[in-house]
Amino acid sequence: MSSRRTSPAWSSRVAGVLSLLWAATGCSPEPAPPVAPSPPAGVVAADPEGPASDRFQDSLPRQGGPEGYVGSEVCRSCHSEQFQSWHRSYHRTMTQYATPETVRADFHDVVLTNAGTRFHLGVEGEELRVHMERIAGAEATDEVPAALDTRVSLVTGSHHMQVFWVPGGSGNTQVGFPFTWLIPEARWVPRNTTFLRPPGAPHATEVWNVMCSRCHATAIEPRVDSVNRVMDSRAAELGISCEACHGPGQRHVTAREAAGASASRPAAEILRSEIRHPEGLDPVRASETCGFCHSMKWIDRSESWRTHGFRFRPGDSLEATTPLIQPARAERVSGLQEYLAKNPGLLNDYFWSDGMVRVSGREYNGLEQSPCFQGGRFSCLSCHSIHDSDPNDLLSATGRSSQACTQCHEAYRDAEALGKHTHHLPGSSGGDCYNCHMPHTTYGVLSAIRSHQVSSPRVADALATGRPNACNLCHLDRTLEWTAQHLTGWFGHPAPALSETQKTVADSVRLALSGDAGQRVLMAWHLGWEPARQASGTSWIPPFLGLLLDDPYAAVRCVADRSLRATAPALRPSGYDYVVDPAERRPAWESVWGSWVRETAGTAAPPLPAAVLVRPETDLDIQRQLGPLLEARDERPIRLRE
Repeated sequence: MSSRRTSPAWSSRVAGVLSLLWAATGCSPEPAPPVAPSPPAGVVAADPEGPASDRFQDSLPRQGGPEGYVGSEVCRSCHSEQFQSWHRSYHRTMTQYATPETVRADFHDVVLTNAGTRFHLGVEGEELRVHMERIAGAEATDEVPAALDTRVSLVTGSHHMQVFWVPGGSGNTQVGFPFTWLIPEARWVPRNTTFLRPPGAPHATEVWNVMCSRCHATAIEPRVDSVNRVMDSRAAELGISCEACHGPGQRHVTAREAAGASASRPAAEILRSEIRHPEGLDPVRASETCGFCHSMKWIDRSESWRTHGFRFRPGDSLEATTPLIQPARAERVSGLQEYLAKNPGLLNDYFWSDGMVRVSGREYNGLEQSPCFQGGRFSCLSCHSIHDSDPNDLLSATGRSSQACTQCHEAYRDAEALGKHTHHLPGSSGGDCYNCHMPHTTYGVLSAIRSHQVSSPRVADALATGRPNACNLCHLDRTLEWTAQHLTGWFGHPAPALSETQKTVADSVRLALSGDAGQRVLMAWHLGWEPARQASGTSWIPPFLGLLLDDPYAAVRCVADRSLRATAPALRPSGYDYVVDPAERRPAWESVWGSWVRETAGTAAPPLPAAVLVRPETDLDIQRQLGPLLEARDERPIRLRE
């Protein structure tokens, strides 16, 4: 790739270009911060005429500080085993400097286009670079040049996707790059297609320093100078490091060095005075350590975190500095009611109508509402461990099975007693406590995620909130009436009033066709979920995934495509790309439906369940077959904030 440059103040123009790109592509999940996206030229570096490498270094958020933080490398010498287990985790790689070693995306002579703009990606030694060409129809100005080059500075994520940041030209402001690398597919996609947002919804520029840094860095200090419109952000570490969970380590290091290598191991109370060990805290304080990032909190103006960072440290009360936002008690949080009055739809972007969290990254809000947690014994550490777990989900040995529940619910340690309670065979997916009491009704990162509000399946709740019922998320081929009859017989639930559709149509089919976008994306995921496929069979599923391949919401299309790959890869349309708007291509369902009919008709397979509606041997007109449900689709705009 060419090493072209524009002028010494090139990076001060990047934000002006990207702000226009984001306005066109609609990529940001949050409102823009009150910082000028296009500051005066020359503010990015102490020496704007100096070498480009120096200017780039000055544009990076710095590691080191606040006071008392020492960094994970200092912990390593004494805690090598814990360091290695943390180093394998995805927490460490939440945010990193962008280098060929930390980036999984392809930057080798790649050309991306979006909204009339070309992006030429390239690698120059250790530098990952982007050459941006003129926006179609825009004239070159001092703020928006015909073309410019910039170096990619930060990368966020390493598990599901990678998000990239470039210098924004206002101190060390970091502005989001409008493309994301999907790790499972190993491909670039427009950033806005990775969120569940109404098609074409406008969004503002993402700024790492005051948005993603809150949970993707340790002890962030944005250090926003609102007068001069400059940021000088720093963090203890860019990822989630040792001190994010254990607190500032300087006092501990100083005390241990003073004691000397020959000193005996200090008593637990002495260590607790030096450093925090979450497993030594009470369940609430231990969980609040995780909840600092994994929650939806209210950040009051008095917190002034944009300047100094958050006051919270592991072991502190989260409620004292950034109280949880829970719809049922929103009036108790000072200032929140006034904010909600100006933003009346905000809670719908995070919660189901009964207050249960429906988006990822807010697990502590759900945990805190759980009877188990309120009983005083249950915490995040009941199931999770940073140091003794698989990095993929951080579940401890206890947390990987029903033992997570039976460690407290002792009566169900006996397999026979557990089977009588679950009404499923021991060892089956229906015999797993998680699947009934923590179903996948939360959405995030193009996936369904377990709810962390422990609850019991009730058809009445599904009817009142629209949240899919745990039973029907496994038994995809069954109706709500079927579920209600079993829950009435097993647990004495009152029989609910159901519509004719709810009595005769499988609930997964009803929601996939008639539900809102949030319900449809959950159905798209569950139609590819292995336990559900085992319980419900797969022969009838492809037509519905084919319909979801043409959903108006890009995220629904992506999840449906992944499920079709898992369920019936041979039926996936050749060359299908979820990024392409359905209005700009031939309907994908036509291809899936036709292939499914040819594959299924005339086979000796058992008859398809009546509740799933499709019959390849007699009903070849999908519009006549399923049209009424499609016409009843809930078209309300859905925006789920991750």
